[in-house]
Amino acid sequence: MFENREGQRVPNVTFKTRRNNDWLDVTSDTIFKGRSVVVFSLPGAFTPTCSSSHVPRFNELAPVFQENGIDEIVCVSVNDAFVMNEWQKDQHADSIRFIPDGNGEFTDGMSMLVKKNDLGFGLRSWRYAMLVRDGVVEKMFIEPDVPGDPYEVSDADTMLDYINPQAKKPDDIVVFSKPDCPYCARAKGMLHEYGYDFEEIPLTGELSIRAVRAATAQETVPQIFVNGEYLGDSEALAGWVQQQNRDAA
Repeated sequence: MFENREGQRVPNVTFKTRRNNDWLDVTSDTIFKGRSVVVFSLPGAFTPTCSSSHVPRFNELAPVFQENGIDEIVCVSVNDAFVMNEWQKDQHADSIRFIPDGNGEFTDGMSMLVKKNDLGFGLRSWRYAMLVRDGVVEKMFIEPDVPGDPYEVSDADTMLDYINPQAKKPDDIVVFSKPDCPYCARAKGMLHEYGYDFEEIPLTGELSIRAVRAATAQETVPQIFVNGEYLGDSEALAGWVQQQNRDAA
């Protein structure tokens, strides 16, 4: 069982980071003193769950955390500064500070250092997330002590729900489109105009209208999904945007 350190101060360590090809020492006080910081720690850079889920969702929700009083989101891993910097670039995670805990001093001080010898990792961090205010741990979400690499409670949504259960999260929007399609251009223009981020799935190369037909039973584009539900074409999107504006007024 891992120790829950709520109410205790974070370890006082110096992190060896790299900036502009030079070494830069960053202390715990630099990160935490007088600030509200969300920290999430994980087993390793470039590993599957960390790269596909843990980092991307924290990066995506970073503006919402900021709106709810969080000064910074910090990702900690027992990796060196070179690896952490390259991983941040690979993830395009500019809204997160990546901190290398290469010697495991911070992780050990948090009682989260574990042996991953079976994977050839050596000593690494157990997966957890915490809210730290002025250097004191207010809340910790520690993954259950079971075999493998559980990912159940240290995610960004769980932390944001703790900070503010009513926080408005960005809508998940995906648009099936074709190049040179005026209706697709209209739909994307509306989303840009009203500040909605979205993913576009262009029907090019090996991806054909068959994918749209399988997902929507329609043979035209654009076809749009919002928060896991099928919305429809550009006209349906226009109606949805108008409703969102009315609800927000």
